[in-house]
Amino acid sequence: MANLLNMGPSPHIRTSETVETVMYDVVIALLPALFAAVYVFGFRALLLTVISVAACMATEYACALLMKDKPSVWDGSAIITGMLLAFVLPVTISIPTVIAGAVVAIGLGKMVFGGLGSNIFNPALIGRAFIQASWAAAITDFSGISRAAGTFRYDVMMADGVAGPTILTAMKSGASLNSAIIKAGNPYLQAFLGKMGGCIGEVSVLAILVGGLYLIYKKQIDWKIPVLTIGTVFVLTWLMGANPVLHILSGGLFLGAFFMATDMVTRPVTNLGRIIYSVLLGALIALIRIKGGYPEGTAYAILIMNGLTPMIEKYTGPKKFGEVKASGK
Repeated sequence: MANLLNMGPSPHIRTSETVETVMYDVVIALLPALFAAVYVFGFRALLLTVISVAACMATEYACALLMKDKPSVWDGSAIITGMLLAFVLPVTISIPTVIAGAVVAIGLGKMVFGGLGSNIFNPALIGRAFIQASWAAAITDFSGISRAAGTFRYDVMMADGVAGPTILTAMKSGASLNSAIIKAGNPYLQAFLGKMGGCIGEVSVLAILVGGLYLIYKKQIDWKIPVLTIGTVFVLTWLMGANPVLHILSGGLFLGAFFMATDMVTRPVTNLGRIIYSVLLGALIALIRIKGGYPEGTAYAILIMNGLTPMIEKYTGPKKFGEVKASGK
């Protein structure tokens, strides 16, 4: 009897990781994209990001007080939501619009479900979807801000100092890519480095890739999700007659694949489920871009797959042993 093993309450496997360490790893991984955005767009990119983060943290604090919960604004999750929300918006967007999106992202995208770990959809994309539904012109305007009346022009194309359509918009409309990328040099290299148009945090694939590889190294994300998502977009856009290289290097694909589709709260927990989730996500993005009326499809595709995650988990979960069925057998 002396050799009996004692079993205590769970958890039985312990780790030094906490919510804070995981979240701040993601914050660190987002910094290269932020630095690239400041380099391309200037100080306004940093200003909008800081305002978005502050609005998200303030909203979470207020919601926690209303719900009579202990505020946890410093766990890093609100900071990530604020950064990602700013990253999927154009640098020309107004400050009140950013604040409104942040309030909706945290209030309706996270806290209404019960807070961190309970949300069904990615909060930052909920905020972006709200802005797009409410101020569609503002979120699709990449034309820059006039120098008139003492304001500055934030050129998002970096092409002869003249703003123009993004790469995806140019490809969708059949316009020349010279209006979307610097005329001199290899267009693929320019897109990879960040000399192209787009939202604040999605212009430099290189910067996003550096952050994504950091998260893979820290084992905070499953590498299969971004690889399968991006790979599926590449294959399907090629099969549909589009330019697959420019499709994967432009728009929000890399940002969404590495930092939003991998969100541990809203993606499947099973290995097979994550594979199915990633392939379907890539297929949706490709279909929206090529067959839909909207040149970009990453944000809506991720939200759709977030909604399908419970069903994917239901049919890919491991077999249960010792379960008593309804028949009693």
